[in-house]
Amino acid sequence: MNLDHLRYFVALSRTEKYTQTAKLLHITQPSLTKAIHSLEMELGVKLFKKNGRNATLTSAGKIFANDVESALLLLDKSVTNVKRFNQHKTPIRVASLRTLSIQWLPDMAQRFLQTIPSISAQFEFNTDTGLSPDILKGLCNDKYDIAFCSKLDNFSDIDFFPVAEQAMVCITPTNHPLSNRSSLNLSETLIYPQVTFSKRSGLYSIMEKLFNDCGGKPISAYDVEEDQAVAGLVASGFGIAVVPNMSILQTMPVKIIPLSFPNWQRILYMAVLKHRTPQPVVEEFITFIRNQNKSLSINNI
Repeated sequence: MNLDHLRYFVALSRTEKYTQTAKLLHITQPSLTKAIHSLEMELGVKLFKKNGRNATLTSAGKIFANDVESALLLLDKSVTNVKRFNQHKTPIRVASLRTLSIQWLPDMAQRFLQTIPSISAQFEFNTDTGLSPDILKGLCNDKYDIAFCSKLDNFSDIDFFPVAEQAMVCITPTNHPLSNRSSLNLSETLIYPQVTFSKRSGLYSIMEKLFNDCGGKPISAYDVEEDQAVAGLVASGFGIAVVPNMSILQTMPVKIIPLSFPNWQRILYMAVLKHRTPQPVVEEFITFIRNQNKSLSINNI
């Protein structure tokens, strides 16, 4: 049964006028008449009865018109859905620390899309948390496909691949006694109140090791979870702090002082589950990141 003939029939059933319907369909009236006659011959039943220049639906025609119109609507919807499916882009669900979300991760995602223009991918950036433990738990719970954060030892089912590094520096308010120093031994900070990292922060274990190496513990005036929050408190005069050398520090009223000892780099990682088989496009992005970061050369991110 000719699909065009069915569409012509539905159109004519609405107007019941051959001339008007032919114009709407952009065909000639004889072509329309021939199509309807062919359909009637195939069905073995009259669908219209002539009424002067008009065409009135027969009882059989009315039943057929309702059913055919419903069938064509369903067919058109199905065709639309198939086309959408063909155009569907596979989501790449990514979570990261905010320090990476400002520039590094968007730049990597854009480079990936530009390097492989035929890729059918749509990034979903998750920024609802800035803490490595929460990010890694979300990865384990299938909330994310890939995570970019600190490496934590209690996640044995996760593979960590280093992607970036940051030097650790001391920051002080601009009017602090240490603010005129060009470098510092970490032990020199021990006599001053500090803004430190809470145990939920991925930096907590790093800071604990640094202070153990210099033989002391900081005087903790406040402890918070995120490095940017630490910097904000220092800028407002709540103490000094040891933090990664983030680019945001350049925009804040703080003095950035390199550490002469201990010399330590904070390494940030791409995290993926060991036993999960990702979608092909997700696997391509993982491979892209690995190839881009075979050697660490990203500082002050």
